[in-house]
Amino acid sequence: MALKTPNNQLKPQSPNHSFNPSTHQPINQPMNIRLFKPSLGEEELAAIKDAFDRSWVGLGPKVEEFENAWAKFIGCKIAVGVNSATAALHLALACFGFPEGKKVLVPSLTFSSTASAVLYNRLIPVFIDSDRVTLGINLEDLEKKYDKDCVAVIPVHYAGHPVPMDILVPWAREKGLKVIEDCAHTAGGIFKGKALGTWGDIGCFSFEEKKCMTTGDGGMMVTNNPDLFKNVKAMRWVGIDKDNWKTAQKYTEANHDAMHWFYELNVLGYKYNMNDLAASIGLVQLSKLPGFNKKRSIIISNYLKGLESVQEITPLLPFEPENFTYQIFGIRTTSRDRLMIHLKRKGVSTGCHYTPLTLQPLFKNFFYPCPIAEEEYCKFISLPLHPDLAEEEVAFIIEEIKNFKFGE
Repeated sequence: MALKTPNNQLKPQSPNHSFNPSTHQPINQPMNIRLFKPSLGEEELAAIKDAFDRSWVGLGPKVEEFENAWAKFIGCKIAVGVNSATAALHLALACFGFPEGKKVLVPSLTFSSTASAVLYNRLIPVFIDSDRVTLGINLEDLEKKYDKDCVAVIPVHYAGHPVPMDILVPWAREKGLKVIEDCAHTAGGIFKGKALGTWGDIGCFSFEEKKCMTTGDGGMMVTNNPDLFKNVKAMRWVGIDKDNWKTAQKYTEANHDAMHWFYELNVLGYKYNMNDLAASIGLVQLSKLPGFNKKRSIIISNYLKGLESVQEITPLLPFEPENFTYQIFGIRTTSRDRLMIHLKRKGVSTGCHYTPLTLQPLFKNFFYPCPIAEEEYCKFISLPLHPDLAEEEVAFIIEEIKNFKFGE
């Protein structure tokens, strides 16, 4: 298992004990190590209290403040907050007004939202296989499955590892395809000096509780082409864009002050808006995000170092924690199910990200062969990764994997 040596190493502890993260002392009870966990504190509570004190918890000024802060952080011209990355993906495709029945190229190895957003827009998902090493979208299969009815491609930065956007974007431009980046697994990731989410036409981020940072639930869409977002604020809030109400001059010019309540419906909208409660949490989480990402990188480095001698496993993908930001850490092994049961018995939560969408009944009418994803996912184990994960817990997980009898 060829892995990089981290700067931080853990001292392995006895696998027969659990440890109290506060006291670092053994305790006589099973571990309860969560797979993912939001890192929240007093600062987030204070931000929520401020929203309570203002009695403004819906779509309000904190949403705009968070949008501006996120745009500055990512380095884009405009950001719009929504209630989920699923909503962001739906609206991102809707921005282009593609004719019904056109095709969108999406990876098979992704969460359902990536492809569901295609169906929401009455478009056809074309499933692309995975790169065997990185598990990102397979560029050769992408080329093979493209045809003249394709209008867009949605690359997913799986686990946080970048798709080679320097290759994909020029290819898409040559074909006349729009590029929507699914950045649900990364927040603050940089690829070749450019922020992930800004390589394509629109980038979509997730702030769901398991992600790199959270607002409880929430999402953000970004672009460097403001014209694309001319209707997005209306589309996210049942067709109403209060920022634009003054443009209806025939209603307001006669009595400007009295018509402050007026709004106009010009586009079909959805109830996808972010609210001030979520945005208040998001502003605090954004200030903590660099620290969260650094802690995840240290944990991944320790996993890689601690597991490098275990010949029966390989890393889920070629992790580069010194370069990229990851939401998921995992391994591959042909003993997946047995090892997951072993870890569960020791109080360690695990997961599998993901069952390829080509194997899901919902998408059975859109079958495209994706043999690599369908072969490899049977080996996936996601291991605990979050900023509050204690060193002793990581050491315990490593020791339990080492103690597992792979050959039996």
